Amino acid sequence: MDASGSERRLAAILVADVVDYSRQVGADETATLERLRAMRRDVIDPLMTEHRGRVFKTMGDGLLAEFPSAVQALRCAIAIQERLRADASTLRLRIGLHQGDVVIEGDDLLGDGVNIAARIQPLAEPGGICISARVREDAAGKLALNVEDMGEPELKNIERKVRVFRVRPATEAKPPLSLPDRPSLAVLPFTNLSGDPEQEYFADGVVEDIITALSRVGWFFVIARNSSFTYKGRAVDIKQVGRELGVRYVLEGSVRKAGGRVRITGQLIDAATGHHVWADRFDGDLADIFDLQDRITESVVGAIEPKLRTAEINRATAKPTESLDAYDLYLRALPHMYSRTGSDTALVLLQQAIAIDETYGLAKAALAFVYLHRNVQGWAEPDETPAAVALARAAVAASPDDPTTLRYAGHVLGTLAGESAESLAVLERAARLNPNSANILMSTGYVQLYSGQPAASVECFQRAMRLSPLDPEMAQIWAGLGMAKLMAGENDEALELLRRAIREGPSWGPTLRALILTLVRLGRIEEARATARRLLEVDPGYRIGTRLLVSPQGAFRDEFVDALRLAGLPD
Repeated sequence: MDASGSERRLAAILVADVVDYSRQVGADETATLERLRAMRRDVIDPLMTEHRGRVFKTMGDGLLAEFPSAVQALRCAIAIQERLRADASTLRLRIGLHQGDVVIEGDDLLGDGVNIAARIQPLAEPGGICISARVREDAAGKLALNVEDMGEPELKNIERKVRVFRVRPATEAKPPLSLPDRPSLAVLPFTNLSGDPEQEYFADGVVEDIITALSRVGWFFVIARNSSFTYKGRAVDIKQVGRELGVRYVLEGSVRKAGGRVRITGQLIDAATGHHVWADRFDGDLADIFDLQDRITESVVGAIEPKLRTAEINRATAKPTESLDAYDLYLRALPHMYSRTGSDTALVLLQQAIAIDETYGLAKAALAFVYLHRNVQGWAEPDETPAAVALARAAVAASPDDPTTLRYAGHVLGTLAGESAESLAVLERAARLNPNSANILMSTGYVQLYSGQPAASVECFQRAMRLSPLDPEMAQIWAGLGMAKLMAGENDEALELLRRAIREGPSWGPTLRALILTLVRLGRIEEARATARRLLEVDPGYRIGTRLLVSPQGAFRDEFVDALRLAGLPD
């Protein structure tokens, strides 16, 4: 207490007020009051609880709330505005924040801290947030903020100067994706609690297998691994993840591996409400890791749809190999498959896995796929193409019921072997086993390009984008879509798509080659020649006919070759 007997404390104060409230009440009082009640009930009250805020005063269309810290208050303010934008609410708020000394009067708070927040609030834009320098200082290093310095504006009845900042969204808000008509799920990267950075691959592999197992259950819409893993290493808001990926549920967890033991924890969260649907912990020997993953998958499936049959779960969790050593090598190879130097590492690791387990179809298919990628990029040795085709066929024979194996093998057979009918049959089986795989759809799209089916290819690429909206390999999906449009004669649209693909993946040869044909068709010969020079910088050994052309035999292929020659590429 101070000398006057009043009790004081430091608090972060949030003041919010509805924009243009009087006019809306005058136009339709009943509807406006209902929207106000709904906003408080569905948005403000839950977020206050989540961020440990307390509303201590309401004034018609406004409210005042206190928080233990400025960071919690600012997080709550940002979440409120994001939710209102995402919900396309017709009510918009201005929010002001300050942290300072307050006087306690029963449940009410008074004093300088409250007054400054109340005077900052009107400075905010509709749907915006303004904060004092004190709040900005406390949030520094804890929140990634994009702020605009407003200087020291005149604040009514506040004698001292207060520097104010306007908080800008870090990125433009995207409209939320609509939820699919079946249970939708994203599995976030599990946290590695082993204290050993070398074990990151193990935690990532556990998550990948869970994603694959869940994807095989036809009732689920499962976001692809590549999009889920864009959240790796980031502190995330589960509700925001749900909005960004267009899913109802989010699975997160951790993996602790020590000696011969492993502990896996997982929790399933309803992204719309933040409520926990399911949580559990699984301990066991490393030799039983596949059994642990089976138990996690079965529990998650049961939590979302209790009527799913156990037989379907058993089929969904088919194991790739019983050799943990070979499996570890496969997991270690995955991050290295697509880069020039890394592909050499991937080759060695996958060859070691096959040496340990000669029946390991997944490792054989992955090795064939690495050979394919090296061929496309011009890095391959002469004997790698026949080796890839032989490996792909051996993989299908060894693992006819593993969708990832079939995806790799089908893509190789449809490109390096030119066996489109055989390839599409393999990929169709993969899709039946795993109907939610963006990778299977992408591979199918490319094989359909080779077989001269651009319309079917477009459908595959568009579905792949929806299943994996944040895919780091989106450049290849955009490129495939652009090539399909090119093959269909839609040159202007192809140009836009291929340029987008190049912005996201500037060194992928097939995109540059397709862009050359597009530019030649549009009569932009000098741009085509500049693109050819760029291609030779990326692939100095390129010769027409020595790299794969995404085209069938016939007139289109002939046109493609002529365009490459016209642009100055050597035979």
